[in-house]
Amino acid sequence: MRIGELADRLELNPRTLRFYESVGLLLDPERTPGGYRDYSEDDLERVRFIKSAQRLGLSLDDIKEILAFKDRDDLPCDYVLSVIDKEADALDQKIAELQALRDDLRALRAKARRIPKKQLENRSCVCHIIENQDLLIGMRNS
Repeated sequence: MRIGELADRLELNPRTLRFYESVGLLLDPERTPGGYRDYSEDDLERVRFIKSAQRLGLSLDDIKEILAFKDRDDLPCDYVLSVIDKEADALDQKIAELQALRDDLRALRAKARRIPKKQLENRSCVCHIIENQDLLIGMRNS
């Protein structure tokens, strides 16, 4: 099948498939006598795997390594488990950072409610709340 048909079946842009080829995720396809890419059902399944792995948050480098296991006819399960652990740990870290940011935003909003309106309308700065956020959030315990 040609690149347009493969892209349509996967609901992707053909540029995505060319990109996957350029970074080594998708093997160079056979070519028709006219020079067009000729993809197989195996290529279709490979791209489905790539998209599925991306939905799990795996990087293209990790996906490429997993596919390399398959291409060597090795089992990638131990590697995949280590990648899953790494991704879960990274998500825990990101969640903690987002929760801290949420807490800071809520504290900033609470402190901003107590700032006199006249002070908020100070034309000498762009926004008193943003420019003085460290002071406002630092007042958290007051």
